[in-house]
Amino acid sequence: MNLSYLFDPAHWDLGVTGSIPELILSHLGYVALALLIGAVIALPVGLYIGHTGKGSFIAINAGNAGRSLPTLGLLMLMVTLLGLGLLPVLIALTVLVIPPILTSSYAGMRNLDHRVVDAARGMGMHPWEVLTKVELPMALPVMMSGFRNAALQVVATATVAASVGLGGLGRLLIDGLAVNDYSRVLAGAIVVAVLAVLVDLFLALIQRWIVSPGLKGLS
Repeated sequence: MNLSYLFDPAHWDLGVTGSIPELILSHLGYVALALLIGAVIALPVGLYIGHTGKGSFIAINAGNAGRSLPTLGLLMLMVTLLGLGLLPVLIALTVLVIPPILTSSYAGMRNLDHRVVDAARGMGMHPWEVLTKVELPMALPVMMSGFRNAALQVVATATVAASVGLGGLGRLLIDGLAVNDYSRVLAGAIVVAVLAVLVDLFLALIQRWIVSPGLKGLS
C-alpha cells in the first residue's frame, strides 16, 4: 500500500493550489450547499406530511427513489441540459440529499407518542406551540438520523464534482486515474472516508447538544 502521496508534506501546504486542505475545503463547500438547499426543500414538506398525514405516499416514494437514483447519471443529464459549472453538481447532490431528510422528518412526526401531543393540546397550547414545543423536539432524534445519513451520502458522492471540471476531493481520484498515480487515488479515497467519519461525529455532537436528554435513547 503506497501512501507516499498522502504523507508528502508538500500536498498539505495551504498555499499550494490543489493541495489536500484546499480540496477538502471546496469539497465541504459542495456538501454544505447541498445539505442546506436539500434541508430547506425537504424539511417543510416532511414536517407538513408528518403533521397532517396528507400525502404520505410522497415521503415513502421519495425514499425509494433516493435509493435507486444514479447520481452520476443525473449529473451527466444536468450537464447536458445546463452545461458545465456548479449548478448541475448542486442539483445532483441536492436530489441525493432530499429523500433521507424528507422521509426522516416524516417518520419522526408520525411516530410521536400522541398521548403527549394530546396532553399538550389539553393544556390549551395553540397548534403552533404544539408543533414547535412538543412535536418537533420529540421528532428531532429521528430527523437528525436522516440528516446524518444524507450528510454521509453527499460527502462520499460529492467526488463527482471533479468529473465535470470542478474541485473537491474527487480531483485526487480523477487526476490520479488519468496519470495512473494510484498513490494519489488511494490518498483521495482515504481522505474522503476520514472526512465522512469526522462529519458524522460533528453532527453527532450537534445532536447530543440539541436533543433533550430524555429523548436521546430514540436516536
